[in-house]
Amino acid sequence: MTNELHGRKVAILATDGVERVELEQPLGALLGAGAQAELLSLHTGEINARQMDIDPAGTFTVDKKVADARVGDYDALLLPGGTMNPDQLRTDPDAVAFVREFVETGKPVATICHGPWILAEAGVLRGRRLTSWPSIRTDLRNAGAEVVDEEVVIDGQLISSRGPQDLPAFCKAIIERFAAALQPA
Repeated sequence: MTNELHGRKVAILATDGVERVELEQPLGALLGAGAQAELLSLHTGEINARQMDIDPAGTFTVDKKVADARVGDYDALLLPGGTMNPDQLRTDPDAVAFVREFVETGKPVATICHGPWILAEAGVLRGRRLTSWPSIRTDLRNAGAEVVDEEVVIDGQLISSRGPQDLPAFCKAIIERFAAALQPA
C-alpha cells in the first residue's frame, strides 16, 4: 500500500445501475493509495450495480445522500459510468448541483464511460477536452466539449476515460493527478 492520498477524502457519486467494475477498481486504487472514500447517492441503503449494463452485479453500501453532502468535505470526485447510473443522476437537482459546485472549486474530477453525462447536465463542459463511451460523445459535443477517442484524457482538473478497457490507465492517472492536485501550494 502506498500513501500518496493519505488523509484525503474522495467523493464517489453513483446510483442504481452503476457499472460495478468502474466503481470497484477505482475505489480499490484510491483505498490502496491511502485515500478515504465516501459513496454518495440519491438514496440511502444500497445501490444495485450492473455488469455490461445488463446483468445484476451485487450492491454497494451508500455512505450519504448527495443532498446531505457538502462539496467542501471532499478533495476529489469520482463519477463512474454504466448507462443507467449517470442517466438517473443527471435528472436529480441535488446531484447536478453537487457536481457543478465541485467543478467550480477547481478540485480534481475523474469520470469514465457514461459518467460525463452528469457533467454535461451541470453545464461545465464548454471548452473542455475529454473522452467517454462512444454513444454519448454527441451529447458532450453539444454541451461544448471537444471529445477525443483516447485511453485517458487530462484537461486541467478533469480526468476522463472511455470505458472498462481503460481502467488500468484510468486508475493510475487518477491516483497521480489527485495526488499532484492535492499537494500544498
